[in-house]
Amino acid sequence: MSSNSQYNDSQEIDLSQISKRIGGFFENIATSIFRGILFVKRNIVIIGILLFVGVALGYYLDKTSKSYDSKIIVKPNFGSNDYLYEKINLINSKVVDGDTLFLKNVVGIKNPKKFGKIEVTPIMDVFKFIEGKDENFELIKLMSEDGDIKKVLSDKITSKNYPYHEISFSTSEITSNEKTIEPLLKYLNNSKYYLQLQKEFVNNIKVKMVKNDSIISQIDGVLNSFSNKKIGNDKLIYYNENTQLNDIIKTKDALVNEQGYNRVELINIVQIIKECSTTINIKNTQSVNGKLKLILPILFIFIFILIGFIKSFYRKQLAKSKL
Repeated sequence: MSSNSQYNDSQEIDLSQISKRIGGFFENIATSIFRGILFVKRNIVIIGILLFVGVALGYYLDKTSKSYDSKIIVKPNFGSNDYLYEKINLINSKVVDGDTLFLKNVVGIKNPKKFGKIEVTPIMDVFKFIEGKDENFELIKLMSEDGDIKKVLSDKITSKNYPYHEISFSTSEITSNEKTIEPLLKYLNNSKYYLQLQKEFVNNIKVKMVKNDSIISQIDGVLNSFSNKKIGNDKLIYYNENTQLNDIIKTKDALVNEQGYNRVELINIVQIIKECSTTINIKNTQSVNGKLKLILPILFIFIFILIGFIKSFYRKQLAKSKL
């Protein structure tokens, strides 16, 4: 009986101590809240001033410190993918260095001081990457055997060779095609080597198209001569078992498709770096852009409270050290 009584007593003591600690915890919270209310009451004027200054300064900075994003989707031709990335990296390095003379005189940007970061990223479209290119498909298969296919597709070496890429840059004021887009594309398309390649590519396609038209005309002649051979009641009969005729028809179909592809390709290769679409002056609202009128007053008040807390902590520790 005595052992049970001692056990119950110790249990009651433990519960009593836990209850006291919980009560003390909530009492400390209540005390802290009360001290916070007193702090705000004592410094209501200063807090009001900081709130007003923060909002006013935030509105001013939001109005004067604007940022706009622009994007250009391009198609590098003649194997100029690495050339494109090197040129964009060069421009960005000049932006970082503050070399406005290079940006204005070499690149041709009208207001280089308002021109910000520029970068180029691939538009990952694996279907366009392997479309009509068996070697690219085999390359993807080979590389994916030794690793994750997603990593392979996003790998720097692979992604550079996607057909379409996005050039993005920022400006601190509203820009226009004449001020930034046109000079930038003109600079990117100014390469003697790739201009010579372009000339030969265009010439080769045109020669190929003339020859294809000639072959298609000859095939039409063969098909017309065959169709003139009528049997029985003048009804046209096609012999599916005639494999040579089937091969001729398939060849014509392939040539017609190739001519269509070549006509589209002539449109795509009018430039070394072909502009596909452009979107300019997208107001940047990410990060703190446009939100300073809300952030600054909160930040000022937080700093003021933090300073007050540090002062209070210092006084308490100083008082303890003197005891």
